[in-house]
Amino acid sequence: MSTTTLPADVSTTQAQYPRVGLYIDGEWIYNREVAVEVRNPATEEVLGKVPKATSDDLARALDAAARGFLVWRDTPPQQRVKVIQRATALMRERLDLIATTITLENGKLYSNSYAEADRSLNFFEWNAAQSLRDYGLIIPGEAQMQKFILRQPIGPVAAFTPWNVPISSAARKVSAALSAGCSVILKPAEETPATACLLVKAFEDAGLPPGVLNLVFGNPSEISSTLIASPIIRLVTFTGSVGVGKHLTQLAAAAMKPVLMELGGHAPVLVCEGVDGAAVGRLAAIGKTNASGQICASPSRFIVHRTVYDDFVAAFSGAVKEVRVGDGFSKTAQMGPVASARRLSAMQSFVEDAKQRGARIAAGGNRIGDRGYFFEPTVLADVPIDADAMTIEPFGPLAACVRVDDLGEAIALANSLSVGLAAYAFTNSLQDSERVSRELECGILSINHFGTPDADTPFGGVKDSGIGREGGPSTLDAYMITKTVLQKTVRI
Repeated sequence: MSTTTLPADVSTTQAQYPRVGLYIDGEWIYNREVAVEVRNPATEEVLGKVPKATSDDLARALDAAARGFLVWRDTPPQQRVKVIQRATALMRERLDLIATTITLENGKLYSNSYAEADRSLNFFEWNAAQSLRDYGLIIPGEAQMQKFILRQPIGPVAAFTPWNVPISSAARKVSAALSAGCSVILKPAEETPATACLLVKAFEDAGLPPGVLNLVFGNPSEISSTLIASPIIRLVTFTGSVGVGKHLTQLAAAAMKPVLMELGGHAPVLVCEGVDGAAVGRLAAIGKTNASGQICASPSRFIVHRTVYDDFVAAFSGAVKEVRVGDGFSKTAQMGPVASARRLSAMQSFVEDAKQRGARIAAGGNRIGDRGYFFEPTVLADVPIDADAMTIEPFGPLAACVRVDDLGEAIALANSLSVGLAAYAFTNSLQDSERVSRELECGILSINHFGTPDADTPFGGVKDSGIGREGGPSTLDAYMITKTVLQKTVRI
């Protein structure tokens, strides 16, 4: 059974937790009513308090973003890039502080937090570089007519980011918006606020003009409805659950505003005939326990060919039983807690539902201890396809395994849900690889590994999993408008 380990040499009570504040028009604001208390998932201790933005604060943030946009839009791209590069360099110098803060707030292993923070810098570097290559066009035309296609920043952006990847998601949105020449009002999750404060602080120290980047916390419904309804905001971008994403999209539609949505998934893993089931099972244990399974691309539905199913489940469950669960600062822990009491309750609910429907618990299934939100990495075998674990994204260290007779059945089951973000396949057949690449309904497909896209490749989903893409050669598209200019070269 997985056991909890104590921190090796870092005490969360000794670690310095950054002060959380609103940042509006170049000013930090702390003296507000408390919105929520931030708790360490490993100890349940209170880390700090999050100030709640008032209606006046939101109005001021909107006004600041409007004025900041005019300044930043007219700043030459080369100068914008220099500011972004300075902020990126400062964040690189502060990686240890950022990673420590993520682990305090989110609970994930310090090594995972550091890797997330380090990877996030790629988004700033890539998007800044892309902004220098975002060319317009000149269209050949008839005599006395010049045709231009201009690329211009769309305007102030409202960006909403989640608790599970607090620096990565914010970096994707802020880097693209600022690189395109937009101003931003960033509203992160209240569960992980200090991580966003450190990002904003780096830009303040890098000399970003006031109003270009603003930070607000408080009542999520009040903030989203206020920002999206304002004529100042020109784009809404959100990473989070399908339900909230649909709600924000409806608000944006009422105000006739475009959206960029990266929403939930329930990633299928197709384990095909002819592979080494035990080897894939051991890989699955690593992929499933990464960040305690609390990432939108986490593998969660394991759809396995009957000829390798038993070997796969035995190796998968055996490997997760050996995973050491503990405080994210422990040097011996291999997986941290889930992020909140709410996620802990959800894991218990998935297990109970699966048991009642006849599934077998091959590994895990229980809370660890009574302090901190620790849950055993769990493998459920022979799960009915109508069980909650097969139909609802678990967003935790829980995997559902089912047996199928052929690849067609596997693809049909993988595509049966309304979501389609990430998917994975393990096969030694080029023919099967080509088929799953063509037929799986998803935005990201990884074959024979559990990797996900970096800054240079698009990230996003299909169906209910979102609208648009972040990253890759078209990374700035959502943050730009295309303007056609037709100029008659005649004297009037």
